[in-house]
Amino acid sequence: MPAANMYPEALKQAMQYFSRLPGVGRRSAERMALAVLEWPEEQCRQFGELLRDLPKRIHPCRQCGNLTESELCPFCRDDTRQRDALCIVEQATQIPVIEGTGCFRGLYHVLGGKLSPLSGRGPESLNLNMLRTRLEGGNITEVILATSSDVEGEATASFLVQELAPYSVTVSRIAFGVPVGSDVSYSDSATMAMALSGRRIVKRPDHD
Repeated sequence: MPAANMYPEALKQAMQYFSRLPGVGRRSAERMALAVLEWPEEQCRQFGELLRDLPKRIHPCRQCGNLTESELCPFCRDDTRQRDALCIVEQATQIPVIEGTGCFRGLYHVLGGKLSPLSGRGPESLNLNMLRTRLEGGNITEVILATSSDVEGEATASFLVQELAPYSVTVSRIAFGVPVGSDVSYSDSATMAMALSGRRIVKRPDHD
């Protein structure tokens, strides 16, 4: 009989939930559930209440789509940020990777995914309306495309270059450093710093 089947039903359910987390296997989920079981009752209650309220407390930033508990995320509220540079990422989870480089002080825009026709994700699934609104404001002069280097990420970057064509902005794409076919979320800060510093221009602003 598998070891997991020897546990009480409630504990097995807890293990199943932990195993749904990215990168958590059966043994790790088992250890997590058993560790939580050792917590004081009050700590377990607080953890449960936090998980229960998390979807209500965390939501996308009204301006950029980053995760926040306020109307605007800390980057959009920060007046010291470089407000003419915009870095476009697929998911909010990729922002800490770029921030960790210490070499970008502009603003962010979260697409909420990337193009994947086979999975039914087209342009309508991306956060493009707010992006257009921000660009039409006229304050943005450079846009950095920090999508992943896999097929879907490259397709999304190519699509964005076309979308940005009507706007008078310089468009650059992160370059070497991020392995081909990899997800930006899993890059370390040093690798991302190289990718940002080596970004290539894919569109320059049109001048009359």
